[in-house]
Amino acid sequence: MNTSLTQNHFELFGLPLSFEIDQQKLASDYRELQSAVHPDRFANASDQERRISVQKAAQINEAFQTLKSPIRRARYLLELKGVEFDDQRETAIDPTFLMEQMELREALGEIGNDANALASLGKLLDDIQQRTRQLVDEINPLLQGDAEAALTQAKSIVHKLQFMQKLQQEAEAKEEDLANLL
Repeated sequence: MNTSLTQNHFELFGLPLSFEIDQQKLASDYRELQSAVHPDRFANASDQERRISVQKAAQINEAFQTLKSPIRRARYLLELKGVEFDDQRETAIDPTFLMEQMELREALGEIGNDANALASLGKLLDDIQQRTRQLVDEINPLLQGDAEAALTQAKSIVHKLQFMQKLQQEAEAKEEDLANLL
């Protein structure tokens, strides 16, 4: 495996340019690549070789973090296909999805601190995860081609996945708070 600093993340790991990837191969290749370029292996090397080792290790870490996350992987694929993201300005989301988000957030806010709270929160987390899986399933075929309409739709799903990820993080934080209270 070549670890050129100019390779995209998929090339770096010898993976096809695809949303669906073999997570076990990714993890195995990650360990192998990190072992090959780890700065400790270059302790007696020149300053330039040590610096390149650190750069390659950072590149491998970044690529691994991107490819193991469905949201980051989808976004990266879209960027490789020429789709640009401007998170500060792009706020238009499907109104139906926004209503669902408001309802989910309201449900999260209504979960109290009683004995049933953890069970209610567990159900809500299951719902969030199911909706996230559905979005991931929807995005996969859209990323297989280069049709502009499909890529635009995939970009919209990335935004929805980001909303769902944030909601899940908030629900997990509440779950941790509740667990500490009990």
